[in-house]
Order: sequence, then structure tokens, then C-alpha cells
Amino acid sequence: MTESVSELTVEAIEEKLQEFLTAKTKQSWDPDVDLFASRAVSSLFAMELVVFMESTFDIAIEGPDLVLDNFRTVHSMSALVSRLRPGASGA
Repeated sequence: MTESVSELTVEAIEEKLQEFLTAKTKQSWDPDVDLFASRAVSSLFAMELVVFMESTFDIAIEGPDLVLDNFRTVHSMSALVSRLRPGASGA
């Protein structure tokens, strides 16, 4: 049985993000590595991340959340998902 999006742990969110990044970049990433400073990904890639995160975690990333800092590391993306996903308890 699969977990609902609201029941995903931070570790499960990070695992899904890591799987996506590994598939797209052909390398694994430490959760604290700045993906954009590493020059392994571009700002255009951030849009792919947005689409992936919205569809995978049933969230809407809009307005003030559409800043590069929310997509720099696996940890920052996981924090964004945790805050925006259904059932999240406030900001």
C-alpha cells in the first residue's frame, strides 16, 4: 500500500527528490549540496523541479515560493514540500 502525500516523512520526500535528481543528472547528491552553485543544474532545471514536485507531492508552488533558494538543496526542497503539502500544519 502506498503512503498518501500527507503521510510522507521528510526522509521519504528526500528519497523521492534524490531519485529524480539522480535520474536527471546521472549522479547522486548530498542533501546539503547547492545544486545550482555546483553548476550541475541550471535555473531552467528549476522549472523541471517545480513540475516534478507539484505532481509528485500534490502541492502548488506559487508566488513567493518560486524562488531559487527553495530549490538549491534536497533539504530546502523537502522543507518546501513539507510546508505546502496537504495536511501540513502551518508555515
